[in-house]
Amino acid sequence: MIIHELSALDLARAIASGEVSAAEVLAHTRSRIDACPEVGAFAHVTADRADREARAADQRVEEGAPLPFDGVPLPIKDATAVAGEPWEQGAAILVGNVAEEDEGVVTLLAEAGTVMVGKTTAPEFSFPAYTEPEIGPPARTPWDVRRTAGGSSGGAAAAVAAGIVPAAHGSDGGGSLRIPSACCGTVGFKASRGVVSPGPRGVSGSGLTTHGVITRTVEDSAALLDVLAHPWPGETYHPPRDAVLERAGSYLAASRQSTGLLKVGLLLDPLNVDDVDLHPDAEEAALRLAGTLESLGHSVRTVHRPFTPRDWEAFMPLWTSAAAAIPLTAEDEGNVTELTRWLREQGKRLSATDLGSAVNAVQALTRKAALGWADVDVILSPTLSGPPAFPGELKLPDGGEDFEAQKRFTPWASTWNLTGNASISLPVHRAVVDGVELPFGAMLGAVKPGGDALLLSLASDVEKADPWPSIREPMASAG
Repeated sequence: MIIHELSALDLARAIASGEVSAAEVLAHTRSRIDACPEVGAFAHVTADRADREARAADQRVEEGAPLPFDGVPLPIKDATAVAGEPWEQGAAILVGNVAEEDEGVVTLLAEAGTVMVGKTTAPEFSFPAYTEPEIGPPARTPWDVRRTAGGSSGGAAAAVAAGIVPAAHGSDGGGSLRIPSACCGTVGFKASRGVVSPGPRGVSGSGLTTHGVITRTVEDSAALLDVLAHPWPGETYHPPRDAVLERAGSYLAASRQSTGLLKVGLLLDPLNVDDVDLHPDAEEAALRLAGTLESLGHSVRTVHRPFTPRDWEAFMPLWTSAAAAIPLTAEDEGNVTELTRWLREQGKRLSATDLGSAVNAVQALTRKAALGWADVDVILSPTLSGPPAFPGELKLPDGGEDFEAQKRFTPWASTWNLTGNASISLPVHRAVVDGVELPFGAMLGAVKPGGDALLLSLASDVEKADPWPSIREPMASAG
């Protein structure tokens, strides 16, 4: 048994059976962290908390009462608060900041028995589609450590892809679980709005963002969604009815049951810009997944965008107002990135009418998407327009140009944050680019609310039919 090659579920079973102890797994995980510095996966390593949680897991196993994920190492994104641990959010102005209490998802993962081995690297306030924090190491894909791991959950994806941990917490407000998964060759699932709560203290705001995990297997994503799909008092958004979940009883059980035959719409039109230079292997990832789905009996046909990039612009006031709402002093304003500064400037220009109109426009876009794609069950697209980017292709000196580059890099992902429907990126394709083998993801999105279990079932069938590599050792191909 090679510990770091096991899935989260397999590792949990090995620990529960006594085949390996949580303490041994933690020691091995620390050796993997030390062995993979090139990927910049961790902003902080949480030694004391991890030791304490591993000892508690071993005690429960000894007493014959293990928890579902006892002893499984699972780090938390540095955008999320963990009591007594650094909470710097990739921002120079927050160096030394320590969280006072756990966020709800941290509590749920701890109650499932996971061991919080560290805080994964995130960019400043989690706005970019790359992970180049002002403090600490940048996150890099282990397939080629010259290239970005994506963002904003870049450290999480790098940690999973490099075999440091089998799963990692992340969040997704415009693609931030799926973008890094495409860059790193992992599975990134964004749940439907309302499935994963920001409670008990957090709020949903515009409803764009949700917590989730990055994994190497669809079953791990499903099983950990069962952990995270827990309501807290005072919810603003509630999970939509999920018929597949109701029949299966859990997301994990749903992922193990084949779905009925589905109608799949293949979408290559970009959704946030008029046109994009689509890399042939990004297109091939979608076509390969289309072929796999057809081999499983599903029907696939080409569809087009049911709304314009101008309609997509409703995303901007919600995104920029969130940046403007960050409480910064005048001194802080001079010490944030150009992207953050630009987003805040855009947000501060909004009137109440602008913001209200944007909320209405998002709802109108959601209706257009539902009506335009009403005759299919699932939308299939590339996850990204090209391979994992070199940092200089995205992080630009001008904030506005930076954001436009990001839009062209990820023309599809944010739409599923606007509609609130479930979406998953799968690492279905690999190709040599400039002498280096790189991963390319394809994305599935549910057309109707409550499609989480359906997507997990479909993705699991894809994984069985066309499995992907599990781990990529850093620098293995970068030369």
